[in-house]
Amino acid sequence: MRILDVGCGPYKYPGAIGVDMNPSTQADVLAHLDKGSLPFADNSFDQLRAVHLIEHVEDVIKTIEEFHRVVRPGGTIYIVTPHYTDFSSFRDPTHRWHLNSYSFIYFYSGGLHGKDMWYTRVRLKERRCTVRLLRLWRALGFELLVNHARWFRQFWEHYLSFVIRGKVMEFEFEVVK
Repeated sequence: MRILDVGCGPYKYPGAIGVDMNPSTQADVLAHLDKGSLPFADNSFDQLRAVHLIEHVEDVIKTIEEFHRVVRPGGTIYIVTPHYTDFSSFRDPTHRWHLNSYSFIYFYSGGLHGKDMWYTRVRLKERRCTVRLLRLWRALGFELLVNHARWFRQFWEHYLSFVIRGKVMEFEFEVVK
């Protein structure tokens, strides 16, 4: 299985090809996503990992399009990012985007209001979305509800997330081509 770890930093995923813009990392390949495309052929990887990267990029749509390009059909894209209600989302001045568990619905077939979005042709299928909550809310069982009842996650995002704050989100998407 070929794995690409984009924005690998000092902790590259074991067995992956690491990409980062910083030469002081474990990167095998130096590339800057905001300044061009990844230096790999189309459909080169079975899995792409972007852990705490998407909140830093200049253009989320362009970045997801590039991820989609290098991952084979049926492959996976794994993204980890802070939930926008967590203080870590705003404490880092290099974070450009503050996302929630529905931020990537834009890339789903029929994702927004039952219609495909027209600014991109990229399509992803959500295999998994896991929201981690702050320790208190996890202990009280809210994390279980948010992650195991889609209707509750939507209710939480709309009405409760500024009180019962999120911490981090993990997404696993299947690439649809």
